[in-house]
Amino acid sequence: MAEGNFLSGDLSVNVADLIQDEIDRTYRDLREVNLMLDQSQVEVEKLSQRNATITIHLQQVESQMEVLPVSEVKNAYEAALDAQQRLVGMRGQVEKLQSDQTNLDRYLASLRTIQKAVVEQGDGAGAVGEGGNFAKAEMLIQAQETERKRLSRQMHDGPAQALSNFILQTEIAMRLFEVDQERAREELTNLKGAASKTFQKVRDFIFDLRPMMLDDLGLVPTVKQYANSFREKHSVDVDFTATGNERRLESYLEVLVFRALQEFLNFAVVNGQAADIRVLLDMGQVIRLDVEDNGSGVDVSRLDREEDALGINVVKDRVEMLGGELVIDSALGQGTRISLIVPDIPPRGMVGA
Repeated sequence: MAEGNFLSGDLSVNVADLIQDEIDRTYRDLREVNLMLDQSQVEVEKLSQRNATITIHLQQVESQMEVLPVSEVKNAYEAALDAQQRLVGMRGQVEKLQSDQTNLDRYLASLRTIQKAVVEQGDGAGAVGEGGNFAKAEMLIQAQETERKRLSRQMHDGPAQALSNFILQTEIAMRLFEVDQERAREELTNLKGAASKTFQKVRDFIFDLRPMMLDDLGLVPTVKQYANSFREKHSVDVDFTATGNERRLESYLEVLVFRALQEFLNFAVVNGQAADIRVLLDMGQVIRLDVEDNGSGVDVSRLDREEDALGINVVKDRVEMLGGELVIDSALGQGTRISLIVPDIPPRGMVGA
């Protein structure tokens, strides 16, 4: 996907032209993905036909196992497994390309929406310096696309690939029951263990996307559970403390604080390489979330230009929309403290995140 910063650069550059350039680049990327997808789907069809032919041959061999040489039976099984592995691999590639295609389509639609807004507001001939709102729009779009790509990659490399392997392992176990039942049981035991791990990964994905307990139990239990899960997943020490009057908040506010916690913890581990993180959630007259780590620290003056801090900047923008503030206190080699403060009830006229 084109990752160009289409609202940066010379302030005299025409906003509409920059957006059109990004649309053109994205469209070219989409055409390339579509071409690769077509070719891969053709290859899948060929491999499927080859696999069907080999499977028929294997069935014939199985019906004559008592009279055929062991080497011929072995070769038939190896050919069948090789064909299945190639088919599974190519299907995985098709799934990845389909995911890229969907993400590019969404990105292109978002760009066209911004382009339409530029035209309707008469800013087509304006300079980038007059388009502060467009910079925010870019930041939100880039953050959304980055998150979608991350989830797409995790789903493809994790559960999607594991499910493909399950199919292959099941086929192997079914074949082995005819010739080596002990090994077949071993394969099924391995399959059960892999399925349990994959199920846990899927549950983690669901929790990251939208934990049901946030709607059912509220912010404090959800944040506590997420902190515990993050500790186990990343092998870091996360100390969580809740103070104030624990209560239910407006749904949009609970989501905002939870998403902020996700961003702050990931930032501490990925950017700061932190090993010790302290989380404080204070539900007083205002809602306050503090995340402090002992990591390598960051140059705060550069955060608004760092791609890795895109999620932090999106959170900051949303917090300010609700009349709150986000403060980052950090220096290289001295760890980082991020504080989010939002009113329980937003200022009149403000909309939820």
